[in-house]
Amino acid sequence: MKLLAYSRYDWLLQIIVVPLYISILNWLLLGNDYWRSWTTLGLATGLAFLESFTAWYVNNGIAIRINQLHPDPEQYVSRAFRRFLFCSLSSGLHVGVLFFVYWFIAMPGFEPEMSRLLLGLVFTTIIVAIVVITYESMDSFGHWQQSRREVDTLSKAQLQAQLDTLRQQVNPHFLFNSLNSLTALISENPQQAEVFAEELSSVYRYLLRSNESALTPLQNELEFIQSYYHLLKTRHGEALTLVTRIYPGTETMHLPPLTLQLLIENAVKHNIILPEQPLTIVLTTDAQQHLIVSNNLQRKASRILSNGVGLSNILTKYQMLGQPVPKIEETGQEFRVTLPLV
Repeated sequence: MKLLAYSRYDWLLQIIVVPLYISILNWLLLGNDYWRSWTTLGLATGLAFLESFTAWYVNNGIAIRINQLHPDPEQYVSRAFRRFLFCSLSSGLHVGVLFFVYWFIAMPGFEPEMSRLLLGLVFTTIIVAIVVITYESMDSFGHWQQSRREVDTLSKAQLQAQLDTLRQQVNPHFLFNSLNSLTALISENPQQAEVFAEELSSVYRYLLRSNESALTPLQNELEFIQSYYHLLKTRHGEALTLVTRIYPGTETMHLPPLTLQLLIENAVKHNIILPEQPLTIVLTTDAQQHLIVSNNLQRKASRILSNGVGLSNILTKYQMLGQPVPKIEETGQEFRVTLPLV
């Protein structure tokens, strides 16, 4: 049989508890005669050590099995009770075996009195209770430490996601292109330039407010996207098309802010947009409360340098909200992202 893996706590408890336990148990079973003869002391200690090691090994296996059956940290009461019950029975059986071994070999100074056996059983039960409480306390402390680490990790991820969002908000490339478009329109079409400036103002006003809440209504995102699309449309003309098909009733549902902007920007960044190769982005919602953002796939020949902030930012936000992770699919003709609405 393969030996069970012992932790440092197992070894520490054995070093501290077992010698003390053996000494007191033998004194309870043999009385003062345990100390009066080197022969009795050596033989009784050796036999008791063998029984204690066997009992510890069996109890360790019982504890591991109970942990497998009750792994949830919230089940510590039922887990501790079962540990105590079964380990007490196992340890009591080993004490009984040791008692009858002493009787069988006529251990010097041993008197087969049931009162001595009872004292040994009571003492063993107390030791089992102390060991179980110690183990459960260490387990609870370990789970608490793990929970703290997970909370710290989640907090760092949230801060990183907020930082990434700010990086997306203040996208100098997008701002540079928008200002270039505005400059060109001022001389060519002042009226259209005025509309463009208003839409640009709406876009950045929404960007600055986007961190105020973890979720925003889909309707707000759609209104923002119309302004954002107007800016992109001014640059790309008929080469870019946005199609929106919203299932009735889903407008009031929620999603993380800037989700649509990040997905549309991702599509524009990585695909060819030309009059002879137009890019079509489709926003749809369905009765199953999903938002689907898809575009025809026509990758740029030169690889675009990207740090993947957009998609990873969306995935992180959904994980922090405890929602199902968005599904990303790519075929030879289409790129599609399916997101749950909250």
